[in-house]
Parts: sequence; structure tokens; C-alpha cells
Amino acid sequence: MDISIVAKRSGVPASTLRYYEEKGLIRSVGRKGLRRLFAADILERLALIALGRVAGFSLDEISSILGGGDNSNIDREMLITKATELDRTIQKLTDMRDGLQHAAACTAPSHLECPRFRRLMGLAASGAIKAQPLNKRVKQLL
Repeated sequence: MDISIVAKRSGVPASTLRYYEEKGLIRSVGRKGLRRLFAADILERLALIALGRVAGFSLDEISSILGGGDNSNIDREMLITKATELDRTIQKLTDMRDGLQHAAACTAPSHLECPRFRRLMGLAASGAIKAQPLNKRVKQLL
């Protein structure tokens, strides 16, 4: 399959396909002039790469997970490790959401007089809650 067809069907730009090939994530099977040709299963491989990116894996991690080219031999231990990491992130975000909802509805005269809000402030001050923008965390989860 010609690189332009792969790009059109997958929604992955040709420049990204070339980069993925450079990183060893995908392989072309030949050339037609200067244009790369790919096997028919390239779309499935690209879908696996997209899933890995959505799950928050780096391209190097995805390369390690997928191995040399056999899509059926995915490193299960890395999947479990990432799922555990996502669970921790989800728990932190859930705790933050609950704390903010409580602060919004709290009947204390001021937020600084609310014990729960003060605990939330303490967690942030201690570094237990990273000062990373929320939208970046959400993107990592998606």
C-alpha cells in the first residue's frame, strides 16, 4: 500500500509515518520510486500505536511493547504497569475533584477555616499533588 493511501486511510500524516519508520515502530516493505510501500496490516499496527499514545505511552515504550513487528506479542507486564499508573492518576484526580467540590459547597465562613480544604492545600504544598496543568493530565489519560 502506497504511503499516501496509508496516510489517507489512517489519518496519520506521511511525515509521521516516515518518523515512525525511523523510530522502528513500522516498516515499509519496499518502494515505488521514492514513495514507501507498506503491507496491508500497517493500518492495524498504526491503530495499536494510536491506542498506546492515547493510553499515555511514549513512542519508545510503544516500540518496546510491540516488539519487532508481531502485533500479537504485546508486552503484558508493561500494560499492567501503565494501568496501575493510570489508576494512581485517576485516584489523584478524583481526590482533587472531590476536594474542590467540597470547598465550593463548604459552609465554613472561609475556605481557610475548612479542614478539608486545608488538607488539600497541604497536599499541594507537600508536592503530593503535582502542579501540572489539568488538561495535560487529562490528555495523558485519553
